[in-house]
Amino acid sequence: MIGIGCRRGVSVAQIHAAVFAALGHESLSNVRALASIEDKRDETALIEFAALHHLPIEFLAKERVAQVHTCVSEQVRALIGIDGVCEPCALLASRNGRIVRSKIALDGVAVSIAEDNSIQQTDNERT
Repeated sequence: MIGIGCRRGVSVAQIHAAVFAALGHESLSNVRALASIEDKRDETALIEFAALHHLPIEFLAKERVAQVHTCVSEQVRALIGIDGVCEPCALLASRNGRIVRSKIALDGVAVSIAEDNSIQQTDNERT
């Protein structure tokens, strides 16, 4: 699960660069979905990146994201009044997971990666 936060008006190339920097040697094909805050529902580059890579994107309510305690971004707090976007979104959209790649910020885009809980995933696959 990849959580993404970004400045308004970033390009698909900027999102691409940040996502692939966060992934390192991991493949995007291992990613189940993307997640961001509901305020980004109309962010064209984010929607286009998801479509380009055939990934669903979940937009989470700001109030829900605010309840997840992660690293504090003073910039995000000043702009939208919550501590962060990418890490809480990655965690919330994961299946009871954990952060495996802490926030990386690159050219106006912040990305974090959460891994689903393998026990939770196995239980879900059985039902």
